[in-house]
Amino acid sequence: MPLADIVLIIHFLYVLFVAGSLPVIWLGAWLKWGFVRNPWFRYLHLAAILFVVIESLMGVVCPLTVWENALRQATPDASFSQRWLHRMLFYNVPESILTVVYVLFAALVAMTFKWIPPGRGNRRSGR
Repeated sequence: MPLADIVLIIHFLYVLFVAGSLPVIWLGAWLKWGFVRNPWFRYLHLAAILFVVIESLMGVVCPLTVWENALRQATPDASFSQRWLHRMLFYNVPESILTVVYVLFAALVAMTFKWIPPGRGNRRSGR
């Protein structure tokens, strides 16, 4: 597997963590899953989306995208994973719209700290 594909998979997993954790937190709170109140998980999730917001507000291209593009220069042929993961990760919309989406999503993640505060789960029973 080309190194560029590995970077792309890592990028996809990062996006999946950022986007997927919020519904998991809400569902987990409803089902009383203890890990959704884990402070490490919650603050890591908040930091991950804040990193994206700061990048976007500063007009910085994601380092994983830059790295992957540099690696693609050496192997320009598109692999199966590259074609499909790129379709899921990259959209042809103005950066300003993406920035607004990122900021609103980060605000929702931050508000979730009030609605479902970290640190109150019973760690022994997993609830």
